[in-house]
This record gives sequence, structure tokens and C-alpha cells, in this order.
Amino acid sequence: MIVYLLALLLGVGIALNPFSIVGVAAAIVLGSALFATLSLIIACIVKTRERFMGIGQVLTMPIFFASNAIYPLSLMPDWLRVVSHINPLTYEVDILRALMLTQGASDYGLALDFGILAAATAVLVAIAAHMYRRMGY
Repeated sequence: MIVYLLALLLGVGIALNPFSIVGVAAAIVLGSALFATLSLIIACIVKTRERFMGIGQVLTMPIFFASNAIYPLSLMPDWLRVVSHINPLTYEVDILRALMLTQGASDYGLALDFGILAAATAVLVAIAAHMYRRMGY
């Protein structure tokens, strides 16, 4: 909601139709689940808060920079474009740009974006559930 309010105050063309808002909410929930599950997997591996925080910080920036959040994929070197295509954040950003901006369009199609996020989340949930069970909790 804060992003919507700030965008409106700054005069950014924001799509306020119900379909877009529901799609944005769904994408945020799905992306949050994906990255929360990734955090759980990291926590299961390292087992201490200090290591978890350190590794989390080390992973956050590369995931962010290896997505289309800052600059378009067309400007990336070929090797980084390949990394970006396997980065779930790329698809999250693609959904949000397509649904939030009045002139926004998805590079991959919303169905593919949501499908990749859902599949990646399902895989990570399965891995996290297996790892968490093995920890004996």
C-alpha cells in the first residue's frame, strides 16, 4: 500500500483496477513465501543466528543485482542474463511491473511468471520440510 501511495504522490501511472491489485497481492504473497522458505533452508543448514545473518546478507545483494529489478535484461552481459533467468526475483519483478504500471507489460507473460514462482516455491517448501524434519523438531 505504501508503494501505491508513494507512486500516486509522485505522479507515476499506477494501475488501480481490482485485477491488478489482486495480482500484485498474490505475487507478493508468493514471493514472500518463496524467500521465507529459502531463509528457512539456510537456517536449517547453518543452525546459528550469526551464521544465518551473515549468509543471508551475502545472498541478498547478488539475488537482487542478478534480477531485472535495477536494469533491463537486454543491458546485462550474456552470463548474467543466464543467471537472471533462473533467479525467481526476476519473475517477481516482471509481475509487479506488468500489474502495477499503467503502461506495464510482462516480458515473459504473467502465466509463466506466476508458474515459475509457484514451482520454485513448491520445490523450496519440499526441501525445507525435508530438512526441518531431519533436524528433529
